[in-house]
Amino acid sequence: MQRNNFTEMTEFVFLGFSSFHELQVILFVVFLILYTLTLAGNAIIVTIICIDRHLHTPMYFFLSMLASSETLYTLVTIPRMLSSLIGENQPISLAGCTTQMFFFLTLAINNCFLLTVMGYDRYVAICNPLRYTVIMSKRVCVQLICGAFSIGLAIAAVQVTSIFTLPFCHRVVGHFFCDALPVMKLSCIDTTINEIINFVVSLFVILVTIGLVIISYVFIISTILKITSAEGRKKAFATCASHLTVVIVHYGCASIAYLKPKSENSVKQDLFLSVTYTIITPLLNPVVYSLRNKEVKDALCRAMQRTIS
Repeated sequence: MQRNNFTEMTEFVFLGFSSFHELQVILFVVFLILYTLTLAGNAIIVTIICIDRHLHTPMYFFLSMLASSETLYTLVTIPRMLSSLIGENQPISLAGCTTQMFFFLTLAINNCFLLTVMGYDRYVAICNPLRYTVIMSKRVCVQLICGAFSIGLAIAAVQVTSIFTLPFCHRVVGHFFCDALPVMKLSCIDTTINEIINFVVSLFVILVTIGLVIISYVFIISTILKITSAEGRKKAFATCASHLTVVIVHYGCASIAYLKPKSENSVKQDLFLSVTYTIITPLLNPVVYSLRNKEVKDALCRAMQRTIS
């Protein structure tokens, strides 16, 4: 069948949560509260790190970059989803869908590599403490951030190009944003090759980043176990606890969402999995780093005291 026999689609409509029509107002309120908390939490993290000189270290620089990336990540998808819950679901143009998917994938991949960079930072801090300031110089930190973002851009460009060169003959996306698999399902032709590309790319990103994190923590744990004092071991573990918690949640959600067998795909299951990694995970980052990190809590207290005084 020739490509020009297909009807050219110029816009798409999201199915979203239309199958939960009676719950849409409740879902809107719940998602709005979670989204507001996410924005507020990440904004507080970034602001505290900027204004408190005690937090002007590579570790907190990377944390501020992660919080900023997570904020942009949610801005790409959540506002439109919220508007569709309380109003008529407006169509999105083909160009708009392409743009949304590109920035969503770029920021999602960027977040994975930022977590890897943060793991490397902890490795240097614990395994090479005397050379930490030399190895993790400002220039190196900026290069690592730029590298993570550049990899995200490159991989997202490959995925988006492979998807939007397909001919589409359906316009209803069974999702609340332009994610890769739901958009591929709108194609009129067999998308096996595109699905393989998407799976391989997802597998590559997850395995490479989590593999590097695991390698970092193997060296970290080995070094910590050599510390003679119990207090020293406890302090060293404490510096990694927040990062490790976020890594487990982040990669757990990403693996379930993108690496599960195709036969297990269902619209409702995918919707709530997407809510997990687009709303819940970005919310957990500032919560975990605020509650489990003494330096961040102290900085918050100092900021509150200055505000009150």
